[in-house]
Amino acid sequence: MDFHKQIEQVHVYRKGWGAKPNLNKKTSSYEKFNYYIKELAGGKEISLGNKRVMVFQKGEYLIEKGVGSDDGLKEVWASGTILDGNSSGRFFRDFLAGRSNIDGLGVLYRVDGIGDDKFPYRYFTGPQRASASKGKYYQGVPIDKLNSDNDFSTTPIENYYDFAANFGNCRHEGGVDFRSGKKPEALVELILKHFSNPGDLVLDSFAGSGTTAAVAHKMGRQWITIELAEQAVTHVVPRIQSVIDGKDMTGVTEKYNWQGGGGFRYLRLAPSLLKKDDWGNWVINKEYNAEMLAEAMCKHMGFTYAPRVRA
Repeated sequence: MDFHKQIEQVHVYRKGWGAKPNLNKKTSSYEKFNYYIKELAGGKEISLGNKRVMVFQKGEYLIEKGVGSDDGLKEVWASGTILDGNSSGRFFRDFLAGRSNIDGLGVLYRVDGIGDDKFPYRYFTGPQRASASKGKYYQGVPIDKLNSDNDFSTTPIENYYDFAANFGNCRHEGGVDFRSGKKPEALVELILKHFSNPGDLVLDSFAGSGTTAAVAHKMGRQWITIELAEQAVTHVVPRIQSVIDGKDMTGVTEKYNWQGGGGFRYLRLAPSLLKKDDWGNWVINKEYNAEMLAEAMCKHMGFTYAPRVRA
């Protein structure tokens, strides 16, 4: 098969620009800043683009690869969009790209006054072979990263996920079977992770088998879920009770180290207070007894029905 058999979309909307998604987080490290350059000679001084440039020939410098640290340098190819995307790329494009016939091959350049790291210069290397045209530059850890108290960085939210296996294995998640309409907990968790925070209130207008409520509960969110069909009793209530009791070991339970707790209130929608009689007139619904009618009227008038209990 050349293409995926089925691809579905999830649409995410926000009420205003102030709503920001939670991006993916990864622990910051200096793993890629693992190059160290030693100058073995004084080099030759020239001026390019109003900047002082030192030129080192082969044998006048040493580039070593070691363990990443905040003193290390990251190797970046000066090619493609990089040539237009930042000051280092543009400097290589405008002043260094064609200098191999002047300075020779395998040359190291130290350019003063460029970059956003703690070093007052940036190193560049020209082509190593006559048939090559690309070069590299070596940048240090950005100053804002060095000064940041955060020990993590963020990456964009991906726009394609393969949940084929999750859909195939979600049949018994939560201990309830809901054929042809059940969503895997991993999918709901992905959405809630990026677009809600612990303590937020999650609304699911179509409870189905209770997946959204179960996942929201395990993730520390409050939730309201609504269901008109019988699965409210046969599926949703037993599933949520199992989550609260710590008996549900499926879905995202292990990921969030869920061990049980919390509670919920189960309410049935009351019948309509008014209904039309045989002549089209609005009358009090006969399903309401005197106490129900009194409570309903209090609610409509903004009062709380709290009759005094006589001793």
